[in-house]
Amino acid sequence: MIRFLLKGLFRDRSRSLFPFLTVLVGVVLTVFLHAWLTGVISSLIQSTADFSTGHVRVMTRAYAKEADQVPNDLALLGIDTLIAELKHDYPDLLWTPRIKFGGLLDIPDEHHETRAQAPVSGLGVDLLSKQSPEWGILNIQNAIVRGRTPRNHGDIVIGDKLAMKLKIEPGDTATLISSTMYGSMSITNFVVVGTVRFGIVAMDKGTMLADVSDIQKALDMQHGAGEILGFFKDNLYHEGRANAVTAEFNNHTAAASEATQAKEASFLPVMGTLRTESGLSDYLDLVDVFSEVIIGVFLFAMSIVLWNAGLTGGLRRYGEIGLRLAVGENKTHVYLSLLTESLMIGTIGSAAGTAVGLALAYYLQVKGFDIGSIMKDSTMMLPNVVRAQVTPFTAVIGFFPGLLATFLGTAISGVGIYKRQTSELFKELET
Repeated sequence: MIRFLLKGLFRDRSRSLFPFLTVLVGVVLTVFLHAWLTGVISSLIQSTADFSTGHVRVMTRAYAKEADQVPNDLALLGIDTLIAELKHDYPDLLWTPRIKFGGLLDIPDEHHETRAQAPVSGLGVDLLSKQSPEWGILNIQNAIVRGRTPRNHGDIVIGDKLAMKLKIEPGDTATLISSTMYGSMSITNFVVVGTVRFGIVAMDKGTMLADVSDIQKALDMQHGAGEILGFFKDNLYHEGRANAVTAEFNNHTAAASEATQAKEASFLPVMGTLRTESGLSDYLDLVDVFSEVIIGVFLFAMSIVLWNAGLTGGLRRYGEIGLRLAVGENKTHVYLSLLTESLMIGTIGSAAGTAVGLALAYYLQVKGFDIGSIMKDSTMMLPNVVRAQVTPFTAVIGFFPGLLATFLGTAISGVGIYKRQTSELFKELET
C-alpha cells in the first residue's frame, strides 16, 4: 500500500509538488535561522567571557556592586593567596587575575612634548608568566597586526585603529595618565611594541593591553587585582557547573562574613557567573523564547498553507475519492491513506529542507558575515564577523515541524471525506 501511494505521489505532481516545496522552504528557514541565532549567541557568550567576565568572576562585594564603573579602589588584595585557594578548591577551572582601568594615553614628540592624546580602556592581564592561560584565552598571538607581543616589563600593545589615529609605530613611547588605587595621579611610561585587532569593535577602538604586574605597579595595586576570572578548561561555558561552583564559594564566604565587621565584610570576595555578571541573562532568555517562536510561527504558517493546499487538492481529487468510496472503500481507510501521503511528503520535504538548511548554515559558519559597519558605536562584546553554528539539534529542529505541519494540514482538510454523501458520488464521477 505504501509503495502504491508513493508511486502515485511521484507520478501526480499536482498532489505533491506544492506541499513538498512548502515544507522545503519552511524547514530551510527554520534550520538556517536556528543555526544563525545559535552562532550569534555563542559568539557573544564566548567573546564576553574571554574579554570581560570569564565563565565565573571573583570580586570584592563592594566592587561587585559598582563593577560597571571599574572601582579599583575596591579591588581584591592578597590575590596570590586567593588564587592558590581557588586552584586548590576548583582545579577544573583556570584562574587568572585582571585589572580593568581607564586613562589618557599621551604620545610625546622628539622634544618630549605632547604630540597626540586619546582616552584608552586598558586591561592588565598576565602576559609574562610561562603558564599564563591568557595567551590562549585572548588569542593575542593571532591578533597582532604590527610589531610583536609583549616580552618584557613595560611592553604594551594597543588597538590598531587607535595606533593609526595617534600615528604610533611599534617601538614608540607612550605615557599612561591615570589614577592609582588610592585616588592620586599616576603617570607611567610604556613602550608600544605592537598593535592588535581582536575583531571586536568595543575592544579595537581604544584598547591598551599590558602585563598585570606593570599595571599593579602603575596604579599602586601591589598584590591586588580588580577581578579574578575563572575559565573552564575546554573554554566552553557550562552554566550548571558554573552555578554550582558559585553557590559553593559564596556559601563559604557568607559563613566567614558573619564573624566579620560590616566594613571589612564588604571587601570579602564574592563570585558570579557569566550570565549574571555580563548582563546577558535577559538576552539569553529572549533568544530561547525567540527560537520557540520561530518554530511555532513556521509550524502554524506551514499548517495553514498545507491545509489550503489540501482543500484545493481535495477539490481536484473529488472524482478519485468518490470512485474509491463508490467501490466500497471505507472512509476511514481513505482518510488514513491521505494522512500517510502527507507523512511521506513531509518526510521527503523535511529531509531535503534540512539538507539545504544545514548546507547554508555550514557555509555561513565557515565564511561568516561581516557586520562591522553597523557595530561602529557598539559596546557589546560581539565579533565583527558573526557566524552560524551547526549543532546536532540544528539537524532535527526543522524535521519534526515539517512532518507535523503536513500532517495537521491534511488532517484538517481531510475531515471533509466524512461529510461526503453517497448520493453525490455519481454526479462527481460524471465530472
